[in-house]
Amino acid sequence: MPEKGVDLSPADHILTTDEVLRLIRIFTTYGGINKIRLTGGEPTIRKDLVDIVHGIRSYPSIKTIGITTNGVLLHRLLEPLAKAGLNSLNISLDSLVKEKFEFVTRRAAFTRVLTNIRLALDMPNLYPLVKINCVVMQGINTDELNDFVELTHNQSNLAVRFIEYMPFSDNQWSEKKYFPYEEMLKIIKQKYDLEKLIQEDKNDTTKWYRVKDNSYQGKIGFITSMSEHFCATCNRIRITADGQLKVCLFDNKEISLRDALRSGFNDEEIYALIQRTLFKKEKEHLPVDILSTKENRPMILIGG
Repeated sequence: MPEKGVDLSPADHILTTDEVLRLIRIFTTYGGINKIRLTGGEPTIRKDLVDIVHGIRSYPSIKTIGITTNGVLLHRLLEPLAKAGLNSLNISLDSLVKEKFEFVTRRAAFTRVLTNIRLALDMPNLYPLVKINCVVMQGINTDELNDFVELTHNQSNLAVRFIEYMPFSDNQWSEKKYFPYEEMLKIIKQKYDLEKLIQEDKNDTTKWYRVKDNSYQGKIGFITSMSEHFCATCNRIRITADGQLKVCLFDNKEISLRDALRSGFNDEEIYALIQRTLFKKEKEHLPVDILSTKENRPMILIGG
């Protein structure tokens, strides 16, 4: 969370339940999309979240419905969301130390988040795999890498993903805070013998490993957006809460699907707009030294 917070979008700028579901229908009907993830801001603060998940589940082509959440409100939503059709859960957790957690997130919810992660892990029939997303920052949490790896001990339905610190507006990115994947791996390998796992999905953005000890039943992964980008195989499209289409996380150009919806465009016209935008996608994102100087939405207003 940026130190000075973020300006929230006006309520009437946010996509309604029907608008969200209409866009998903367009993507599934015309674009062959089979995986949907609801992310940030924070999806669990939407009162219609369960209704949205239930609506997505009505499209038979959708195989995976996920959310990425800060975990604060999960205790009241885990069962309703699973019953509605949610089958993928990512929880953001950048520190296992209370004081550091509160410094990074600007909120006093450490115990609640850890409790809710445990609740999710104790529901393997509903959530066969829970992913923890940890953004690694030099001088903040690099000393906790092995503590996060240790979470995978005797926990078969847990995956911990270490994410390279990426530059976005207001996140005070600096090269001094950046800690690359190879350095993370070097620290972890000093304690653990790791085995690299075969990439089953060519579009998976994570490099997966496991500890070569059968008692470590979970897995760890690395998202290397900065040091080893995966632009050539990235097939992700993002729509912000206020209906802006982003074809790349790091591209500050946006196209308003919300305005198209509210201007009377039919489904084919909206999909044509999406296609035109996709055709303009850059081959790869800019180098980090340039990205760090570009204005873009704060990550909290884009979603991971």
